[in-house]
This record gives sequence, structure tokens and C-alpha cells, in this order.
Amino acid sequence: MDTYFTLFLVIFCAFFQLSRPFTVIMSDSGVPSTLIDGPQTGFSINKNGARTNPQEQDAVYDIMRATGNDWATDIPDVCRGRWHGIECMPDKDNVYHVVSLSFGALSDDTAFPTCDQTKSYLSESITKLPHLRTLFFYRCFTCNPQPIPKFLGQLGSTLQTLVLRENGHIGSIPAELGNLTRLRVLDLHKNNLNGSVPVSLGLITGLRSLDLSGNKLNGSIPAFSFPVLNVLDMSQNLLMGSIPFTLGSCQSLVKIDFSHNRLTGSIPDSFSGLKELILMDLSYNRLSGPFPTSLSSLTSLQALILKGNQMGSTAIPSDCFDGMKDLMILVLSNMNLHGPIPESLGRLNSLRVAYLDGNHFNGSIPSNFRDLKNVSELRLNDNHLTGPVPFGREMVWKMGRKLRLNNNSGLCYNANNGFEDAFDRGIGLCDAPKPGSARTVQHLSNSTNGDMTTTINVSAGAVRKTSVSVRLSQLASLFLFILLSLQGK
Repeated sequence: MDTYFTLFLVIFCAFFQLSRPFTVIMSDSGVPSTLIDGPQTGFSINKNGARTNPQEQDAVYDIMRATGNDWATDIPDVCRGRWHGIECMPDKDNVYHVVSLSFGALSDDTAFPTCDQTKSYLSESITKLPHLRTLFFYRCFTCNPQPIPKFLGQLGSTLQTLVLRENGHIGSIPAELGNLTRLRVLDLHKNNLNGSVPVSLGLITGLRSLDLSGNKLNGSIPAFSFPVLNVLDMSQNLLMGSIPFTLGSCQSLVKIDFSHNRLTGSIPDSFSGLKELILMDLSYNRLSGPFPTSLSSLTSLQALILKGNQMGSTAIPSDCFDGMKDLMILVLSNMNLHGPIPESLGRLNSLRVAYLDGNHFNGSIPSNFRDLKNVSELRLNDNHLTGPVPFGREMVWKMGRKLRLNNNSGLCYNANNGFEDAFDRGIGLCDAPKPGSARTVQHLSNSTNGDMTTTINVSAGAVRKTSVSVRLSQLASLFLFILLSLQGK
């Protein structure tokens, strides 16, 4: 995937809020709480006479020391210290409780406490924060790898967001995390976790975002069924087996990313029920055909990426894309697809990027491809396509080098389209003779000595004949005709 497409996809995902979030703080409106909800501004604003719960303050001191932030012990009231990374809320008695802790430098603009990566660890004092809703650690333990502690499962009554991202965690995902039944966001992206995905995570029925990507997880994907899940990302692991059909019941899914695994079997027909799905990336697995007709039901889909799955000499049904009116990105490269390119692709007015390269497509490029006015990148190279290219000059010039048609020996373009200068892709004129062939042109002359026929073999060669060269050939033939006529006299 080149730089252009990667940038395009990043912008696309960011626009729809599908990129992997660093932190998400979900609403707790449906959860009973003794706290008085107020604005969370990165620090706490306390009324006169307010105080922080002393047990929680001591717990915060322990947690800060465990991350190499000993300076925090000099702060007399952690909820009144007003540093970013800690958030507190009062109860009805005006006692403040810690509801959020965040560590790690996301960027130069953030002010979360950083971690001493050589000695930081997760302190068990976290379990002494009975009102904690958000726990966030980013790049805190990379030089001191450690497992995810099982005691985090004790936070099940309150915790809503758990982000342990790029921390270098080792070992397996603790089954105890399934006790976090109020969890909304679980993000374990890019650690060194191994083992299988715990079945116990299925107990977290209110989960909205599950990101286990960038690890070394193996085994199969459990038969999860999350009723309100929006984002499911298990990409870049070692997962095997088939994609569970139960995921088709997760009708709130907006993004599915299982790319770069070892998944087998076909795409479940149950996926036809994912009416809210915007992005599906199943690329670089071992999925097989037939090409799923159920995809035509994904009316909200805007990015479909199946690249690198050898579908087993399968063809795409002609009406496969008729329901995908919003599709913007289609990547079907190197999938061993056969047969013609479906005409339904030419009816996708929203299409921006289409990669169909490295397959065995035959036949001609559908004529309605000329109507794809919004396409900015199109790859049809390395197939077995034949016949004239249907694009007009304006479309060819707009795409430039992002239109790839090479290594289709049967493709050609019509001279009357007027864009021959735009083509430098190894494609010739449709009416030009093939290299190495010869044709016989007969010039007939009547003379006084009887009829005489002069046969001239004209080599076609590899050079394109322009209208000027044709006229010169005609003039030469006329001159030869006159000369022979004079000799006959």
C-alpha cells in the first residue's frame, strides 16, 4: 500500500472517528453513582471547604511513586493540585474522589505525568480507588515489561475505560478482565501479549470499543456477540480459525479490522446484518471463496479492504456492489479473482479509490467506468483485460500516474479519444498492427505491355503510424506507380 493510499485511509478513518483512540471517556448516565457529575477539565475545581478522601489520596501517592513521579507526594491535596492526568468529583458531602488517572506523553502538547520506563509498574493501590472510571497508561513500561495485573479485575463496579496502549505488556490477557462488566472501552493495542483472546470478555455486554491489535495473540476468535459494540480491532496478530458468524448480530458495529492474521474460511453471510458498518478490513488472511454476495447489503459501507486473500479462482457476482452506494475505498488486490469486472462497480458514484490489480480479471473494462467522476486512483494492472479503455481524456489526466493499466496485453485505446499523449503505460492504439506482424498491400498498374501487379510487403514494426506517415506512404506508392508506367512506355 503506497503512501498516497495510506494517507487517504488515515484521513478517511479520522473523519469518521474510526482511528484507534488514545482514550475515550464514556457517559455514565446509566450507572448509579453517589458522585455529583460535573465538567471534567483535566483538573478539579473544588469549593471552599472541600477535601479529598484521605485513603484515595494515599493510593494516588503510591501509584505516582510506582511510575517514577515522586514529586506528587509533596502535593497536600491531589484533587486540588490541579495537574492534568487526574480528575476528581465530589459526593454529596463535598468529599472529592478520584475518577480518572492518565499517564504517558501522547504529544508535546499533553501534560499527563510521564513514566520512568526503566522501573515503572502498575501499583495495586489502583484497587483502592473505588470510584475510578478511567485508567490510561501509554508507553509506560516498555523498558520494564510486565504482565497485565489480574487485580485490575477488581475495578468491575466502576471502571469504564481501560487503555494500556504500547506499554510492552507480556503474557496473556487476564481472564479477570471479564469482571469489568461496566467497561465501555478496552484498548490493549501494540503490546507483546500472547495466548488466546479470553472468552470471559464476552461478559462485558456494554463494550463499545475493543482494540487488541498489534500483539501476538493466537487461537480462534471467540463467538462474541456485543449488542452495542462500535469498534472491533484485532488486526496484526496470529489469530486462526474462521470468523465467528455471531459477529453478524453486533448490529452497532461501525468498524471491523481483522487484517494481518491467519483467519480461514469464508466471510460469514450473517455480516449482511451489519447495516451501520463503515469500514471492514480483512486483508492479508487466508480467507477463501466464494466472493460473499452478502456484502451487497452493507448499505453504509465506505471502505472494503480484502487484499491478499487467495479466494480460490472465484468470480465476483455481477450485481455484488449494487447496494454499496456509499463505498469510497475498495481494495481487492492479489486475491486470485477470475472472470469479468462486475458492471455494478461502475455504478458506485462515491468511489474514490479502487485497487483490482494482481488478479486474473478478463474481458473488457466496463464501459460505465467512464462515469466514475470521483475516482482519484484506479489500479487495474496485472490482469488479463482486453479491448478499448473507456476513459476520456479529462479522467485520465486527473488520475495521472494513479491510473495503472500496465500488464494487460489485450488493452488498447481509441485514437479518436484524443488522449494518446496521456498514455505511457505500454498500451497501444486499438487499430495499430501488432509488433512483428506484416500485411500485404497491393498496388495495381495498367501499362501498354499488359497488366502488371506490384506487391510490396510493408513491415508493421512497433512504431505507431500517424496520419502524416500514412500520407507519405500514399505519395510514395503514387510516385512508384508513375515511374513504372513511364518505364512501360
